[in-house]
Amino acid sequence: MNGQGDQLPGQSVALRVEVAGRAVGHVRRQLSVVPHGLDAALAGGAAVLPPAGRDGWLLRSLPAQHLPALRAQLGGWLFAVRQHYPRHYIAMQGGSFDDWWQGFSSKTRSTLSRKARRLGDQFDGGFTVRSYRTAAEVAEFMAIAGDLSRRTYQARLMQAGLPCDVADVAQAVAAAADDKIRAFLLFAGGRAIAYLYLPVEHDVLVYAYLGYDPDYADLSPGTVLHVEAMRALYGENRFRAFDFTEGDGAHKAQFGRATIACADILILRPTLRNRLTLAAMQGIDSAAARGKAVLDHLGLRAKVKALIRR
Repeated sequence: MNGQGDQLPGQSVALRVEVAGRAVGHVRRQLSVVPHGLDAALAGGAAVLPPAGRDGWLLRSLPAQHLPALRAQLGGWLFAVRQHYPRHYIAMQGGSFDDWWQGFSSKTRSTLSRKARRLGDQFDGGFTVRSYRTAAEVAEFMAIAGDLSRRTYQARLMQAGLPCDVADVAQAVAAAADDKIRAFLLFAGGRAIAYLYLPVEHDVLVYAYLGYDPDYADLSPGTVLHVEAMRALYGENRFRAFDFTEGDGAHKAQFGRATIACADILILRPTLRNRLTLAAMQGIDSAAARGKAVLDHLGLRAKVKALIRR
C-alpha cells in the first residue's frame, strides 16, 4: 500500500443515500475509486491502494478478507462498510449450457421452463431473442433498448437504466468493433420487452444492465431472456466466466454458481465534515435496516417493494 501522506485530487463521486433501494440523495466527495474485477477478487492478494483522493478512497468489491489488515494499516481514518455481499459468478471455461442448467434444482428448472412457455403463449407467434455483437448491431441495440430502458423501474427509481447518451452509444459501438460487447433483446407482440447488456473484459462477461417492460413484469421476460442468452453465450465456447459484479440479489443468487465474500468500503480522512457526513449516512442506513426488519417480521417487504417499483 502507498504512503498515507500521498494525495491526489481524486474524482468527484456521488455517494448514494438509499432507502428501500431507492436513491433519496447524494453526498459528493473527492475519492480515489479502486474497483476490483472478478480476477482481482479471486486472486486473494493483499489490497494495494493508489494515493488517496482529497477525501479518501472508495473500494468497490474488495474481498472481505482484506478488511482487518486495512483497518490496522489505516488507523485513524474513518471506515464505512457501504455493503457486504456475496459476489456471484459462473465459471464457464470448459463447461456447457447443460452443465449450467443442471445447476438448478429440478423444481427450478421446471419453473423456468414454465415461465418461458407462459410468456410464449401470451403472444401470437411466441417470442424471439436476438443477439447483438458487431458495431452496427450494437448501435441498433442501443436505440431499441434505450427507449425500453427509460420505462423500467431501474431507470425511474434507481437511476440505473442503460446509459444511452451520444457518448455512451459511441463508447458501446467502439467496444463492439473490438468484439467486447454481447447484448440481447427479447421481442414479443412486435416489440422489445426485455434487454441484457454485457461488456466483455478479458473474456469475462460483465453483468451490466438487465431491464424489462414493467407492463409485462408478471411474465418474467428478463428471466426468460437471461436463460436464452446463457444458451447462446455457452455456444460460443469463448468466455472464461460470467461476472455478476457488485451487490447481491435474488436473480444473481439463482443464476450464479459460485461466490466470493466482498464489500464496498468508504475510507475518509478524519475531518469534522467527513465525520458529520458519515454519521448522517450511517443513521439513514440504520433506520432503513430497522424498517426492513419490521417489514420482514410482518411479511410485507415483498409487497412494499413491488409497490415502490410501480
